[in-house]
Amino acid sequence: MTHPLFDLTGKVALVTGATHGLGMAMASGLASAGATLIITGNSSQEKIDAAIKTYADAGIKAVGYKFNVTDEEQVIAAVDQIEKDHGPIDILVNNAGIIKRIPLLDMPLEEFEEVIKTDLTGVFTMTRPVARRMVERRSGKIINICSMMSELGRNSVGAYAAAKGGLKMLTRNMATEWAKYNVQVNGIGPGYFATSQTAPIRVEGNPFNEFIISRTPAGKWGDPDDLQGATIFLASKASDFVTGQIVYVDGGILATIGKPANED
Repeated sequence: MTHPLFDLTGKVALVTGATHGLGMAMASGLASAGATLIITGNSSQEKIDAAIKTYADAGIKAVGYKFNVTDEEQVIAAVDQIEKDHGPIDILVNNAGIIKRIPLLDMPLEEFEEVIKTDLTGVFTMTRPVARRMVERRSGKIINICSMMSELGRNSVGAYAAAKGGLKMLTRNMATEWAKYNVQVNGIGPGYFATSQTAPIRVEGNPFNEFIISRTPAGKWGDPDDLQGATIFLASKASDFVTGQIVYVDGGILATIGKPANED
């Protein structure tokens, strides 16, 4: 039985980019707490349909909509349609994003701008039509998926880090402006997780795999399901007086300077 503070029964949750990976894990967590699940994608209807089947195989009913979060007209039309079909959006999780691993001196301007447009401007575009309705209703939860790169730099991900650092501050400013309307806006900053995308580097002997395990106090990669608790908390009544915060789910990486290579 779900504790009443964490019960999302009757709530409509919209999760962008939830066709795979961490987005799917967070969306599944919201559904497990009782929320009606709406997912979005932009690559293809086939990918959305495949994701809906994956949810169904896990006993979760999900409905999918295809649109581009960076296209304001598409977003407004999609939000209108979703609320007509399912009722008010109570929870918005801005998870859609891209990364391009290119050193800054080698990165074409158009590729830098594409990352910023998707990972930062896209959140602004996606959130406004949803937030306008939340403000009118004096109720809503918005969760922006930030990153440890909101706090740290790393070679070859400068555009992504710039976008996620900006998203951290956008989250705080959204929270500042909308708190008086009972709309809470927070972020989640995932650490390094075991997903299909990281599978090629999570092999024994890979230097990056060894680095992540040694750099993480928990001594392992995260399981995508480890994100569900923070997501449910920030989407639920339990977080009604929490806003403008970034919850880093990282196994302790940001808490420590690290350790010498020869230290157990």
